[in-house]
Amino acid sequence: MEYRRMGRSGLQLSALSFGSWVTFSKQIDDAISDRLMGIAYDHGVNFFDNAEVYALGESEKMMGRVLKNKNWDRTSYTISSKVFFGWRGKENKPNQTGLSRKHIIEACHEALQRLQADYLDLYLCHRPDKNAPIEEVVTTMNTLIQQGKILYWGTSEWSAAEIMEAHMIAKDLNLIAPSVEQPQYNLFERQKMEVDYLSIFRNIGMGTTIWSPLASGLLSGKYNNGIPEGSRLAIEGFEWLKDRTLSKERFTSVAELAKIAAALNTSVATLSIAWCLCNPNVSTAILGATKEAQLIENLKALEVYATLTTEILEQIEACMQTKPVAPSF
Repeated sequence: MEYRRMGRSGLQLSALSFGSWVTFSKQIDDAISDRLMGIAYDHGVNFFDNAEVYALGESEKMMGRVLKNKNWDRTSYTISSKVFFGWRGKENKPNQTGLSRKHIIEACHEALQRLQADYLDLYLCHRPDKNAPIEEVVTTMNTLIQQGKILYWGTSEWSAAEIMEAHMIAKDLNLIAPSVEQPQYNLFERQKMEVDYLSIFRNIGMGTTIWSPLASGLLSGKYNNGIPEGSRLAIEGFEWLKDRTLSKERFTSVAELAKIAAALNTSVATLSIAWCLCNPNVSTAILGATKEAQLIENLKALEVYATLTTEILEQIEACMQTKPVAPSF
């Protein structure tokens, strides 16, 4: 395993990590999640990602049960949770969502209970909250750090301007600023990582824990001939993801990418994950497997990453045609 510093922080994360979105409690049970987390850990993975909203809290409970059963040295791995959407779904009432001081602190306590943990290594604001002052968010996260309930805090899908505002507030108040952002990043979603965030990477050294390196499975090629039963795009309630992910043009690109993967004697999924690791601003890429063979194959991305020459990367660019255009100043 390769370990990368989370931006300019001192924390080291495995270049490949394991997350629970969609899968835990929806697609897999305790036995399978125990097995998958064990395989990941044995391969050097030291970061496990979660959130209050995943399976409405059941995902964190499942991960908590697995971690308790594993009894790994707590200092050998990092866990995260994210706050914003709440876990009660349609039953959410005022102050049970968003980034108010009340919800952030109460959600942190609930996440710790579900994960059966004394502290969270990373605690992320799952989305920006237009109704909560960023100063309130910064001061609340700083309080949780001072209390030892979280070690680092960050954002997910915030704009570069919002992240910079949080840093300026933290600097003015002499508080701890966010040190990590969790954006979507893959061969189809590149704008934030390759254009929008360049200034925050350069000026404040944000780390990233990228999600959906396979574009919700599209870059695995499994949707080329329809939506398989049991796949995440077939799950009730995820119709929005299907509508956003699938298109004829994307299927064509994936089919062409599969030819490059075949020439490298690897899968299109493994190649797609390896491509993400070529971005030096990626601290870790979160995997989300449901089967042992799938996870083991995805973990081979580190081997493929080491073989990706400039020539191969240019072939991928020519195939995908998704490189965002940076603004000229």
